[in-house]
Amino acid sequence: MNLLDRKRICGRISLAVMTIALAACETVQTTQGGVVGVEREQRMAVSAEAINQAANEQYADLIAKERQKGTLNRNPAHVQRVGAIVSRLIPQTVHFRSDAPRWNWEANVITAPEVNAWAMPGGKIAVYTGLIEKLQITDDELAAVLGHEIAHALREHSRERASEQMVAGGLISAGSALLGLGDIGAKGAEFAYMGLLGLPNSRRHETEADRVGIELAARAGYDPKAAVSLWQKMGQVSGGAPMKFLSTHPAPGDRLSDLANYAQRVAPLYEQAKKRR
Repeated sequence: MNLLDRKRICGRISLAVMTIALAACETVQTTQGGVVGVEREQRMAVSAEAINQAANEQYADLIAKERQKGTLNRNPAHVQRVGAIVSRLIPQTVHFRSDAPRWNWEANVITAPEVNAWAMPGGKIAVYTGLIEKLQITDDELAAVLGHEIAHALREHSRERASEQMVAGGLISAGSALLGLGDIGAKGAEFAYMGLLGLPNSRRHETEADRVGIELAARAGYDPKAAVSLWQKMGQVSGGAPMKFLSTHPAPGDRLSDLANYAQRVAPLYEQAKKRR
């Protein structure tokens, strides 16, 4: 068999593998669009139950370790502040998912220098004291952070990424074996996948979380413009950002412009929420 024939056969087999892999995915609409209009459908190959179980186990393990180190919820003022903001944000999740307010939400504050916060699938939240202290963060800005992280959980971005990696991993392994590329070829294919597909998808996730998060904050009565000042502070602390093509986050200028645009879009929700409080 000559090389051209081999490539043609491998191409047909790879196409068949891809077709089977995509057929195994479930197309879902994780959230309603909201005022910000995030309505993209997602393809999932991993079940929500599997992701949530793994997240619960990982969160419980992390919290146990932080408690053992004495770094869990050490500052009552920080704990009370985070808890108060989360308690206002959670009811607003109903505008994107009817089931979300009934999730088993939990928020903890970890004493560590990282400027970071995250929300796992199912509503498990952690805020690091470095975020609060180094940024001298306002309540409105903290609501923007937490709204963003909660949005990732609502949109099930972790599940979507796991699904992408599962499908891509299967295709890369099959293609490498068929073409005789070996481990080096497989690693190269993985890098190509991340550069051409993985990272742009991640930027898309970040933009969706920005937009959903800014609406959650506005509905909860927090000034949506604080999302802009928050990311300006983040940029000052980070001391710069990697080049746009390889970054897993939107370019700073693009992000600030998008946040300002959507802050204006949800401003009426903020004004309505202020009147109710």
